[in-house]
Amino acid sequence: MAKLKVAGAWSGTLEVALDTWSVQMLRAEVARRSNGCDPTRINLICGGKVLRDGDSTLLQLGLKNNGKVLATLMADARKAQEVEEEAKKAKDEEDHAKKLTRIWEAATSMAKRHSDGSFPLNDYNIELEDQNGKKVMFGSESDRRALMMGLMLHANAKGLLKNENYKDALDVLTMAEEAFSLCDDKFLQLIDNVPMLQLDMVWCYFMLKDISCLTVAGARLARTRKGFEISHGKDSTRFRALQAGRQADFAIYLRLELLEGVVAYHNGDFEKAQESISSAQIKFNQLQVPDEALSLLMSMGYKERSAKRALRLTGQDVQSAVGLLVEEREKKTRRIEENLQRRDEIMEQKLYGKTPNNKAVDMEKMKELASIGFERYLAAEALRINENDMEKALDVLTDPEKNCAFQSTMESKRKRSTQTTDATLFPAALLDQAAPTTSNLQQGGPSSGPPAPDLHQQQLVQNLLPPRVEEARDAEMEDELANELRGDALADYDIDVTKEGEALSEYATLLSSVLGHQL
Repeated sequence: MAKLKVAGAWSGTLEVALDTWSVQMLRAEVARRSNGCDPTRINLICGGKVLRDGDSTLLQLGLKNNGKVLATLMADARKAQEVEEEAKKAKDEEDHAKKLTRIWEAATSMAKRHSDGSFPLNDYNIELEDQNGKKVMFGSESDRRALMMGLMLHANAKGLLKNENYKDALDVLTMAEEAFSLCDDKFLQLIDNVPMLQLDMVWCYFMLKDISCLTVAGARLARTRKGFEISHGKDSTRFRALQAGRQADFAIYLRLELLEGVVAYHNGDFEKAQESISSAQIKFNQLQVPDEALSLLMSMGYKERSAKRALRLTGQDVQSAVGLLVEEREKKTRRIEENLQRRDEIMEQKLYGKTPNNKAVDMEKMKELASIGFERYLAAEALRINENDMEKALDVLTDPEKNCAFQSTMESKRKRSTQTTDATLFPAALLDQAAPTTSNLQQGGPSSGPPAPDLHQQQLVQNLLPPRVEEARDAEMEDELANELRGDALADYDIDVTKEGEALSEYATLLSSVLGHQL
């Protein structure tokens, strides 16, 4: 028998058989002598090394007669670590909840301002548009607001999906779903944004490997397929017609069929799973870009990324891909011009101030009045004081008695404020911060267009306005949401299907082992 000198949690000398005792036996003996504590709490150190449980004897581990062993209780350190980890987890959850609240409130605020004609606080405007980039107006103000909110939140979630942050993306997608639910169903059926949202949510379940969501995933996929059939038409006939016959929707149907196959597999419906996986595999193969076609487009001067995208969205048809590339280049140029024009218009709109109900002057109505001969600043002021009521504004401008009083009031206010008129009355140059647009949602701002009022008119309008009271808002979060609106109507359909291909291989192997033949 050899002697080991133990210090720490228990101090004393132990007689042990070095060639037969293991670390577990030594740990158990020290624990027994330490008031019978749990052996798992004992940490043994000898020669600067932590003794680990295993098959080796103490002799094999290098312990010798009269060797020294330090025994420590891990409870305090472990408990402190657990408390620290729990506190960090709670802090992370609190920060995440605050971030979600900020996202929701910013989206709510922006949707309200950009749907109800509120006075512009930014140098861009957010508008609903169709797949061709044309502005659309449908439903009530509350419908437009809900739709804008849903689209902004969905765009934010797509950014998280792109960065593979699936957990956070799922939380934002849930908020987007809530926002869309506030919009009238008859309008939602006209667009495919909601079924796309459902598909993204199930993709998050899949990437998080959350088997507990299997039932709800099946229900969401059923709603996705039904939603696509309504918005795209049976066999995508309506979608293809809108896209000039292009097969731009192949990737989303590949993902849909893959996920349907996964759900069917885990529900034990292997025949349905085989059918879905096989169909998805065909689409996956069709989405692989041929080297010859890619080289041909790149030889024409197109970049690799743009060429691949065009080929995927057109079913590898080179002629159609070239047409799409030319069309997108024209759209981009046109959008830049429209955004510049809209931004100039917003800058002019800000000069005219707010109506009594804090709305902006309706620029379309102002242009209509200017087109029949009225000065822009006079037309704007007439609309401003009459809450953009065209008939009342026209009455003020055309009725001699009312117009006389109107002109007199403006001139009187201008004279009274002459002493305080200086450069500080004019808005600073606005920075070019507006991004392009997103599918069904446009962020843009103005270009060349009607000239802004001259210096005298700017002074006059500014002097007539009451002091501005800036609305409290989360500018940082609003800018983050706005910058995610890319204005690319086809971005949702341009999916990198690498992960889908990996999943197809995995489930094809699983099904072949179950069904006994190769898919």
